[in-house]
Amino acid sequence: MHRLAAVPGLPSGLEDTPFVEQDSTPLLVLSSSDTDLQTLAAALAQQPEAAPVRGLNLAALAAPAVLDHYIATSLLNTRVVLVRLLGGRGHWSYGLEQLRAWADRQPGRQLIVAAGTADEELELASTGNTPLELAVAISRCLREGGGENLRRVLDTMQTLAAGQAATAPVPLPLADPLPHDWRAEPGARVGVILYRALLQAGDDQLATALLQALRGQGLCPRALWVSGLRDPAVQQGVADLLAREAVQGVLCTTSFASVQFEEAGLGAPLWDRLNVPVIQVLCSTRSREQWAASSIGLGPLDLSLQVALPELDGRITSRVGAFKELERADASLSAALMHYQPDPERLDWIARLLAAWVELRRTPVGQRRVALVLSNYPTRNSRLANGVGLDTPASAAAMLRWLAEAGYDLGAAPADLPADGDALIQQLLAGRTNDPESQHRPPLDHLPLAAYLAWYQQLPAAGRALLEARWGPPAADEGLEQGPAGAGFPIRGLRFGAVAMLVQPERGYGRDPSLSYHSPDLPPTHAYLAQYLWLRQVAASQVVVHVGKHGNLEWLPGKGLGLSDQCFPEWALGPMPHLYPFIVNDPGEGSQAKRRAQAVILDHLTPPLDRAGLYGPLQELETLLDEYWEARQLGSKRVAPLRERLAGLLASLELPAFSAAGDAASAEAADALEARLDGADGYLCELKEAQIRTGLHVFGHLPEPQPLLELLLCLARPPLAEGPGLTQALAADLQLQLDPWADAEEAPLSAADRQRLLADLANISANANASANVSPSANASASAPAEAALRRCGDAVALLEAQALELLRPLLASTSAQAAAPVRSPIPAIREVTAAVELAVEVGPTTQAVLERVRRQLLPRLLACANAERQALLRGLAGDRIAAGPSGAPTRGRPDVLPTGRNFYSVDLRGLPTEAAWDLGRRSAALLLEAHLQQEGDDLRHLALSVWGTATMRNGGEDIAQALALMGVRPVWDGPTRRMVDLEVIPLSLLQRPRVDVTLRISGLFRDAFPQLVDWINQASQRVAALEEDAWHNPLADHCRQEGHSGRVYGSAPGAYGAGLQGLIDSGQWEQRADLGEAFLNWSGWRYDASGDGRCEASPDRAGLEQRLRQVEVVLHNQDNREHDLLDSDDYYQFQGGLSAASERVRGSAPALWFADHSRHQRPRVHRLEQEFDKVLRSRVLNPRWIQGMLAHGYKGGFELAASLDYLFAYDASTGRVPDWSYGAICRQWLQDDEVLQALRQSNPWALRDMAERLLEAANRGLWQGADPAQLEHLKGLVIGSEGLIES
Repeated sequence: MHRLAAVPGLPSGLEDTPFVEQDSTPLLVLSSSDTDLQTLAAALAQQPEAAPVRGLNLAALAAPAVLDHYIATSLLNTRVVLVRLLGGRGHWSYGLEQLRAWADRQPGRQLIVAAGTADEELELASTGNTPLELAVAISRCLREGGGENLRRVLDTMQTLAAGQAATAPVPLPLADPLPHDWRAEPGARVGVILYRALLQAGDDQLATALLQALRGQGLCPRALWVSGLRDPAVQQGVADLLAREAVQGVLCTTSFASVQFEEAGLGAPLWDRLNVPVIQVLCSTRSREQWAASSIGLGPLDLSLQVALPELDGRITSRVGAFKELERADASLSAALMHYQPDPERLDWIARLLAAWVELRRTPVGQRRVALVLSNYPTRNSRLANGVGLDTPASAAAMLRWLAEAGYDLGAAPADLPADGDALIQQLLAGRTNDPESQHRPPLDHLPLAAYLAWYQQLPAAGRALLEARWGPPAADEGLEQGPAGAGFPIRGLRFGAVAMLVQPERGYGRDPSLSYHSPDLPPTHAYLAQYLWLRQVAASQVVVHVGKHGNLEWLPGKGLGLSDQCFPEWALGPMPHLYPFIVNDPGEGSQAKRRAQAVILDHLTPPLDRAGLYGPLQELETLLDEYWEARQLGSKRVAPLRERLAGLLASLELPAFSAAGDAASAEAADALEARLDGADGYLCELKEAQIRTGLHVFGHLPEPQPLLELLLCLARPPLAEGPGLTQALAADLQLQLDPWADAEEAPLSAADRQRLLADLANISANANASANVSPSANASASAPAEAALRRCGDAVALLEAQALELLRPLLASTSAQAAAPVRSPIPAIREVTAAVELAVEVGPTTQAVLERVRRQLLPRLLACANAERQALLRGLAGDRIAAGPSGAPTRGRPDVLPTGRNFYSVDLRGLPTEAAWDLGRRSAALLLEAHLQQEGDDLRHLALSVWGTATMRNGGEDIAQALALMGVRPVWDGPTRRMVDLEVIPLSLLQRPRVDVTLRISGLFRDAFPQLVDWINQASQRVAALEEDAWHNPLADHCRQEGHSGRVYGSAPGAYGAGLQGLIDSGQWEQRADLGEAFLNWSGWRYDASGDGRCEASPDRAGLEQRLRQVEVVLHNQDNREHDLLDSDDYYQFQGGLSAASERVRGSAPALWFADHSRHQRPRVHRLEQEFDKVLRSRVLNPRWIQGMLAHGYKGGFELAASLDYLFAYDASTGRVPDWSYGAICRQWLQDDEVLQALRQSNPWALRDMAERLLEAANRGLWQGADPAQLEHLKGLVIGSEGLIES
């Protein structure tokens, strides 16, 4: 028995969605907009003789079962249904389909579908059964709005209901934009954009309260009512009026963006012209009660329309200024009428934020006060100034110089500022930091306890009670100490005149390591809040810049979106302008800062990237293999000694998946050795073609010329919609069967391709010899070695890569790679490029076309990054608008993310998962299932998958698509919009395998950013659980029958983030792997179920998670790009390692661990985690190219070495899958190399000590078994020696 809504359309709070019934009348209006219903009710009140009409908000019919019931019970006598849909067909596709079926079942029924925007009116009109011109005219009347236009629509509907032909109504044009309440008053003028429909519906309380809040801050508002911001004519009118008024900032209450998603990267003309900060005022379509009870804060529709889409405009996300509340139950419509109820306290916060931006703009440059904050985790002196892929110290030092050159007061001449990143770090380390070892050093300042208390006592009592329950009152905080003026909180950092540079305070886990076990929602300490309060009150900073991704402020507990005055990020930062340099390939964590800390992102380029190549013993192995295959071809007597040398070298290298050869003299061993050599040959090709970082990015700078050239090739390599990648083009012109982007490097090269490449090499050699007057006979003698070296696809790819590099080199020759200013000299034309390399590479037409694309598009974008980043910082500090731009991994075929220096946006949430994501996800799932069957001899039936928000934003939902495919469920997309609208269960007869019971461990960011995907997974689980299939083929249904629920989505506590392992690893406060598993279970034991309207509701269910992990056979993690790897971040070990440790703890044995490489859409790869460790270790961690690239960055390079070792250790601690040889190899390559040691001693002795201690800990804990005693003694000596360096 389903509950009926007492008042149709009344929001149901947090209960199940009620069924809806209304008396059937000839006319029915269904709309996404409450203002339509308000205006309709007002029109009917003025026209009592009008035909009866019923009205309802579409939100009340969101659930399919509710809609089906409504059609069956409430449309019996209805003749005409008008649907006005905002946001496109995909938002309500099921409803449109069912209403069209209702209309088609009986002659005379009319369905009119009206769009909210002009660009969708034809598409939506076609889903109805009335003439297109009629539906379009009605759409236009409703967009104009107002009582008269609505009456014209009602007259048309009444004519249709009477069975008569209706003429298209003519819209009555209204002022658009329309000024509102402009006054002659003092203060900076600011724009306010409001929906005109609110005025027409008499719902103007928000406007009144918002203008009052702005005037309370001394601002002079210039409010405009608009129909929307998509219409170019409206944009022009808004721009003309606000430009004439010289507004210094804008508050925008409208949803969507002023540009389409596909065009957003090209700019937003309206906002570009005004060049002022635009702040988005959130208007919740739910009640304040619902918002207060929600850990996420906003519903899926609000998240999409009011947060994600406005980010396309570069708008700054603020707070919820109004909530939808019940105005009355309207008898004429038989429906609830809702209106916006403003929240004065939240509006005041928003007004203060805008006032702060205005003040920043109006402050002369020499008087502006700036704060730079450097993150620091773990809180050790070896790890100051964190920033993924960024040389954060060098970037911060450069920023100081730019500010001095621009006229900011730094208290010193530019020549007296830190010369580089290492000099800056030395100044920071001379004072107090978060590291307990530095407690004897002087802090920058103290914030008096009295000042803190005066601020603290004004905070909401409930939040203070939560904080004090953990840390006690401020006077008892451990961070408090006696300063020159009495008790105060020490401030850690430096001051350069009006610029303060702080070390971001630590979260508090270091005070008590046990908190890492049980406190996922740990509030910040008083000392933490005091640091940021000092910035605002003592330093009087007007803008804060968090330098490098990412810090901890945006991850403090609180709502995910639409924060309240109880949320800790708001307590720390307040309504302060906030800039955040952030790597362009990490939209998820950048979006977290945008949405929870009002950040304006200044995205920056990735580090330089290149092929890993081979080195040392790996290079020796390849050379010996070449000699061996050549000797076999020639029947040489050298075969036997070469085989013996190869056997020894293979044994010493311990390559994966190749067993010992045994007695090399026996025939059986010789056959085994041949197989091992063949496997090693292919693996070397995979290793040398791996993409690795060869340095770090410095904000506002380009790499040196050679790394820049290599990065350009990485960007030119992937295929695009416009055509093939550069190496693909070379292969096509050579008529190769090989696809250098999609084919596996280890695959054998075809005989035909080998001959074509040998001929090409011969031509190149002949041209070069002719130029050098070398005898042709020399070529013949070289042919056999060349043929021997072309055995695998990877060998051919290496050749094509070398040719591509030479083709790109002349493109950079006439440009200054190091210039920060825009490139002014023309890039040489392709004919000049080909002429420059004609002696080496013959350039065909396909290659010429790609080179032309690189010359005209890619290279200018890349070269513009340095200056764009620098100018973005200076513009942001001046309070100017930062243009929006797309985000993503540029080497995954995303050149559109360049140039950097923009306020990146993420993804249109309405389109996930995309069809491209499904294509890759289903293929990856099939690969995993096949590999598991081959290795285990049985079908996979239980799997755990970690899913991250950042990856989902980058790749369009590949992880979710993969999970659906494993479950035997496929998405259904809407026809025109290609948005996912439904799920379809694949029958077992087609699946031909058991369904996999998939458990997801989602990140906190994923939970907040993608509630609709959580809902889709829950729907998929429910449908699979409801199938009448046997337990073998459908384990999920079997467990559901036993347990009573099908929930499979788990995550951290509402409002909390992380997985709990990092603090334990850093503190060393764990004894065995089970301790790490226990922490993970404590942090992950919340189940997120579907609520029925797209929300996800959390309930504590650790027992359920344990039950899931007890059955898990495989723990899988996917990686969607190769601009980083699993030893670049703690997140990998925390999630996959945590799942493994927790599963091992509850089931008594470890699950299989798998890793999927999705970096190339055309070629997903799936293998065991052990193989991925081996690949990352050999291609990057032990690679001299990477090591030297890091050492070139001084302190930050040492930081990167120490971080990679920490992540390796932590992965081993949580999984036990790291190869034992890796510790000894790292010790040899890093800490027993004189050049590396000298560099570390000079630039980061703290990292040197940390790494030596970490390796010793690995040995002491049994992770590094069979350690060489001499190496251990060497490490002990390094610890002692480093201590002396640090103390000196």
